[in-house]
Amino acid sequence: MSDFTFHYGPQVTSGIGASGDLAPLLPDGPVLFVTDANLRAIGLTDAALAGLAERDVVIFDDVQEDPHEASVLGALELAREAGTQSVVGFGGGSPMDVAKAAAYLLGSGDDIADIYGVGMAEGQGAPLVLVPTTAGTGSEATNIAILTVGETQKKGIVSNALYATHAVLDASLTTGLPRHVTGATGVDAMVHAIEAYTTRRLKNPISDALAKEALRLLSASLITACEEPDNLEVRDAMLRGSYLAGVAFSNAPCAGVHALAYPLGGHFHVPHGLSNALMLPQVLAHTMPAARELYAELAEVVDPTLASLGTQAKAQGFVEAMRDLAIAAGLSPRLADVGISQGDLDLLADEAMLQTRLLQNNMIDITRDDARRMYEAAL
Repeated sequence: MSDFTFHYGPQVTSGIGASGDLAPLLPDGPVLFVTDANLRAIGLTDAALAGLAERDVVIFDDVQEDPHEASVLGALELAREAGTQSVVGFGGGSPMDVAKAAAYLLGSGDDIADIYGVGMAEGQGAPLVLVPTTAGTGSEATNIAILTVGETQKKGIVSNALYATHAVLDASLTTGLPRHVTGATGVDAMVHAIEAYTTRRLKNPISDALAKEALRLLSASLITACEEPDNLEVRDAMLRGSYLAGVAFSNAPCAGVHALAYPLGGHFHVPHGLSNALMLPQVLAHTMPAARELYAELAEVVDPTLASLGTQAKAQGFVEAMRDLAIAAGLSPRLADVGISQGDLDLLADEAMLQTRLLQNNMIDITRDDARRMYEAAL
């Protein structure tokens, strides 16, 4: 038995239509509303903004996938000009990460260059409400913001000061997602649960319980969510699973899958969930010698028919079940399908080695040669 600490994150409000009633969760005064232009264009933000009609709301929607540090600074400048007192982050992981960093900088007055890394943000951020529109990143639950710095490098800000005040889970916001987005974000959430359960550092019994329940909800619901996009019961299960996985990996951090996935997004703009799906089988296989018993425990959660098998067969069955789920959700299993070739492997391996925050958490070390071999196997 090891000592541990655990942070439960934001206060949660869950319900169909809950995103239309954000005003009671925010202090008086102007509000910065961070989202992306596409969500505004399709009207997904309409109900939330209507519920804030009596507030002075300034909207920042210049957020792209793999958000850049410049988006945070742009949002912060707008917030300061308007004298905003609080922040809403509305969207997938990118708007929420921008909102978390902007809210922290708005409240603390810190310089963004000083807060990259673990525990560097020590001030007090502005009140923050996060509203996810995908069931995947779990960003609404976490104390992490991942930003692109310079041309391609991804850096993380990890601090309890980034936790939102409130998270609002409204499954109706996720029903319009295309199948490939539902699939990619769902696998992303499952990777969060798996890596929280198998992390080398800070693994703890509360994260374990949340990770297993998240994996149960997500694995049982993913294919139905892809095939029946308007099924609110299944969408709600996905959103809850994503949130629970987010709480789990906030306390028991992600590892090798994410370390090898980040260069795919930074250099080739592969969506984050798909990047994780592409590298998951390779990293699971690499880590098998140390994680076999843990994989066997997760196998029964994903596929109860594996329960009667021995440990080795269960663990191998788990790896195969995760691969099959990603394929059934419509995700490409090969790097070549997203435009990556043999000539890119050295660059990817070099970039993966920069992800020391994540690599230290993998149950088996990943060297540069290991990373290159895994990228090559994924081609």
